[in-house]
Amino acid sequence: MTQKDTGADTSRRGFLKLAGTAAPVAAVAVATGSAADAAPAEPDLTSERMQDTAHTRAYFDSARF
Repeated sequence: MTQKDTGADTSRRGFLKLAGTAAPVAAVAVATGSAADAAPAEPDLTSERMQDTAHTRAYFDSARF
């Protein structure tokens, strides 16, 4: 049998290379924190858009799986 060259590296080795480099990057991102750690803003009653408030953050936290 011959192997087909699809142009994309879809082998197990390619996956493991990607997983090996993505895990440390994710760990650094978690360790440094993010903008989600900031306090929610006071609601602007004149705006029609969804706002970052304690209520919306509580909803999004409860909706996570």
